Parts: sequence; C-alpha cells; structure tokens
Amino acid sequence: MSNSTRCAACKSLRRRCSQDCVLAPYFQANNPERFSCVHKIYGASNVTKLLEQLPVDLRANAVDSMVFEASSRIQDPVYGCTQIIFQLRQQIIQTQYEIAQIQAQIAFNNVQQQMHHQQHYHHGNQYQNQHHSGGGGGGGAEPSSQTWMNASEQAEEQHSHLGFTSDFNFTS
Repeated sequence: MSNSTRCAACKSLRRRCSQDCVLAPYFQANNPERFSCVHKIYGASNVTKLLEQLPVDLRANAVDSMVFEASSRIQDPVYGCTQIIFQLRQQIIQTQYEIAQIQAQIAFNNVQQQMHHQQHYHHGNQYQNQHHSGGGGGGGAEPSSQTWMNASEQAEEQHSHLGFTSDFNFTS
C-alpha cells in the first residue's frame, strides 16, 4: 500500500504500510478507533504475531474477537467482557425462573380444572342414579368434603413447592 492509503494500524504507528501488511485487511483507514482499542490492550506487535500464526481464513474472526474484548476492557477495566457474560447468564437464570413459574401455574390450573370436571361428573352421576333407581341415592354418592380437601391440599402443596402461594379454595 502507498503512504496515502495506509491502514489505520500503520497510520497510528506512523509507519509505511507495505503491500503485505498483515493488519491492513482488518484495520481500514476509515475506522482508526478499531485499531486504537486493540493496540491499547494487546499492543501492535502482539496482534501482528498472533495474526501471522493463524490461518488466513481465521484472522477476521480473531480480529473481531480482539476488538470486542479490547473495547469491553476499555469500558470496564476490571471485568471486561466477563461482565457482559455474567449479565447474559443472569438473564438466562431469570428467564428460566419465569418459565418455571409459568409451568407451575399451568400445572396448578390443570389440577384445578380436573377437580372442577370431576366435581361436575360426580354430581351428574348422582343425579342419574337417583332418577334411574327410584331416587334411592345408591351407588352414586357425592365424594365427601374430606376427599376434595385432600385433593385441594395436594394441589396447593405442589404449587407452594414451586414457590407459589394461592388464595384459591377448592372446597365447595
């Protein structure tokens, strides 16, 4: 490359930019900040040595990675890009917690719906048994309130095990 079209790295280092400049393809003259942050963190000679050791097809990704890590380190000298990784992990944990809450609510609602259907089914059988057997009330007796209370307690126990409290009352 001629002096008038030097790459950002060669301009920053105030040197001639040769045609075989390893840095030129990755640090164009129109984006000097890209080289500047990498140079501050890694140093030009280290970046050059690293790129020379890599196959050409991996160099662009390596430079992009160095730019990201260097900019993160400049913005946050203590944690660098690990702060971003930590924040993303926290978002994953929060999302997993929210999914678990929603799944527990769905399970709780399913139990509640099943109990509601069972209650209507037993009332329907009692009505049919009374009318078909002469009103004697045999065979289709309504479940005791104790049975419903046990089912209610089980559902609430499952629900509270997942960290929920409920104001629902299953007893009729």
